[in-house]
Amino acid sequence: MDPLVISKSIPVFMLLVLGVMEAMGGLYFDDKRTKNDWTIELVSLFTLPTLIQPAIFVVTIWLCQTWFPQFEDYFIGVGVVWHIVAFLVLDDMTQYWWHRLSHSNRMMWKLHRPHHVVEEMGVLVTYRNAILYYALMPGIWFSALLIFFGMGYVYLFYLPIKLVVILFAHSETKWDRFLYKYKILHPLAWVIERLISTPSTHFAHHGLTEEDGVSHPNGNYGNLLFIWDVIFGTAKITRKYPTRFGAWNQMKEPWYVQLMFPFIKSDKPESELYSITTNQDYDPSIDYKEFDR
Repeated sequence: MDPLVISKSIPVFMLLVLGVMEAMGGLYFDDKRTKNDWTIELVSLFTLPTLIQPAIFVVTIWLCQTWFPQFEDYFIGVGVVWHIVAFLVLDDMTQYWWHRLSHSNRMMWKLHRPHHVVEEMGVLVTYRNAILYYALMPGIWFSALLIFFGMGYVYLFYLPIKLVVILFAHSETKWDRFLYKYKILHPLAWVIERLISTPSTHFAHHGLTEEDGVSHPNGNYGNLLFIWDVIFGTAKITRKYPTRFGAWNQMKEPWYVQLMFPFIKSDKPESELYSITTNQDYDPSIDYKEFDR
């Protein structure tokens, strides 16, 4: 079978498997996930892999072939290990910083906000972000550049591995519970939870407030590798899972406002998405428990 077909099929297969397992566990049959949430998740799931990423790849490679044709496949012979390192640094590490910036920069938060206003986890949460959040993501542009330089074959393996790790990190199946259940596996768990994103560490990132002692909404930013959080001081590991998820402002604007901001803004002055700069933004002095959830 064509390696490209296999590369694309693995994440799709895992998403379906995890989605079915979550549905069997009753995740999608409560009243937390609204029709608006479903629309956001399905539209996001479609636009990133079929529109945004391919468009970035086409534009980047076309520009490189037009302006720097002499560098096409320039690094194809430097060795697989260096190809892997290049993707880990220029894609995964830059995504860590992009994600971290989205929690500290006012404009960036509004593009990332759809990912956090949902009140429960699951594989469908994985791609919930405004379209512009992905369109400007440096890692996707760098990946296209690395493919132009001759590293495309490694990308066929790197991308599905990364996506599977991220899908599992968002999934309510919580695969890492197995590692924490048996004491003999704790040393292995210690290594894994510091190396890659796990449900425990990533659920903490989606938790509503640090007051529960588990959640870490302003940390645990890693996507494939959690070790970036360890290196850059944003890691929190508890081997527990929050019970409340979401963001401080739970106002849920229509799906097209959340995904198309700032091209489409909210008509509600109290909304974060009412304006690019001046509106209701994150205030660390707010007692989150006062919000009616």
